[in-house]
Amino acid sequence: MKKSISIIGGGSAAIAFAAYLDTEKFDVVLYEKNKALARKFLVAGDGGFNLTHGSSIEEIIKQYEPQGFLDDALLQFSNDDFRHWLKEIGIKTYVGSSGRVFPIKSIKPIEVLQAILKVLKNKGVQIQTGKQWTGWNEDNSLQLNDSESVKSDIVVYALGGGSWKVTGSDGSWLSLFESKNIPCIEFKAANCAFEIQWPKDFIAHHAGKALKNITISSSRKTCKGELSVTSFGLEGNAIYPLSSDMQSDLASIGHAQIFIDFKPMFSEEALLSKLENSKAKSINDKLKTDLVLSNTAIQIIKNHLTKDSYSDCAVLAKTVKKLPLTIVASAPIDEAISTAGGIDLEAIDENFQLKDLPNHYCLGEMMDWNAPTGGYLLQGCFSMGVKLARHLNAQEA
Repeated sequence: MKKSISIIGGGSAAIAFAAYLDTEKFDVVLYEKNKALARKFLVAGDGGFNLTHGSSIEEIIKQYEPQGFLDDALLQFSNDDFRHWLKEIGIKTYVGSSGRVFPIKSIKPIEVLQAILKVLKNKGVQIQTGKQWTGWNEDNSLQLNDSESVKSDIVVYALGGGSWKVTGSDGSWLSLFESKNIPCIEFKAANCAFEIQWPKDFIAHHAGKALKNITISSSRKTCKGELSVTSFGLEGNAIYPLSSDMQSDLASIGHAQIFIDFKPMFSEEALLSKLENSKAKSINDKLKTDLVLSNTAIQIIKNHLTKDSYSDCAVLAKTVKKLPLTIVASAPIDEAISTAGGIDLEAIDENFQLKDLPNHYCLGEMMDWNAPTGGYLLQGCFSMGVKLARHLNAQEA
């Protein structure tokens, strides 16, 4: 006799899990509170649809925090496995110049989703929309829309994180797990903008400008990439991976410090030589012509130094390589691309089962892990879903 599985939530981890379940062994019903599935999946595609990343699985594994949590899932369903499966269901992909993996340019995000949902339909997965999970009854059966009760052999929660409320991912479910005394961690913004108190005249002239080919360092990590200067502060792929470090410092000491290297391809000694041997008459021209710095980068450096220091080539070279900036806050959670926090990882076992609630599992961003943008978040969700599906399939062998 088939066992019943209820999936609560219809995001990336949920649809990956459902796609890999053996429906010869399980009756599967997916409940989604919105009118349609995977709204965040589609919204993520608006700015360029990063499905995964094209680097080696060894390098991909290093991108996840905490280290080790997703290793087995990623090895079971790697980026290469993901791309192969997508190809099997009609979605061809390519690796862009940044290493990110996209659908070929004629394929839109909705077409990717439709291809996956076709897999679910062909497997006989039932999908019920407009079904809000509101808690448990006394026997741990599920309450839907406060009035409907559902009893399943296995329950899989894939409720998302706390950002992008417009997609339904608002983290409001956290209190339900806390009421069960399941260890939870408050949500924090991740992959988000961070606030810097720029001078007003700097914002007026430089908001919206980019800082390219730089590295940013926190006390524990260094990342290469680009940044956008905004009236709020900084955002971009060079700062997102430092979110965990900065949130930790903001919580403990009220601020965080980062360092920008505007010329990571040159040593401090090489920069000093360029400045000292420059034929340009002004410091601005030396920085612009000989170091090829943008006006925005030059102004940030100038704001940091005194007039005398700005004229000192040795100080200037040191500052170009390691300019300190103080972070005073992060963007609001709802403006973040993703969140850290949610179900404490100590509350689940190696197969994502809740230790204090047997046969109830968690998937995706609702747990306390994080990864930078660039396809890593989606890869993590799909890898988790596939791992759990294979685990349950094997149990019923």
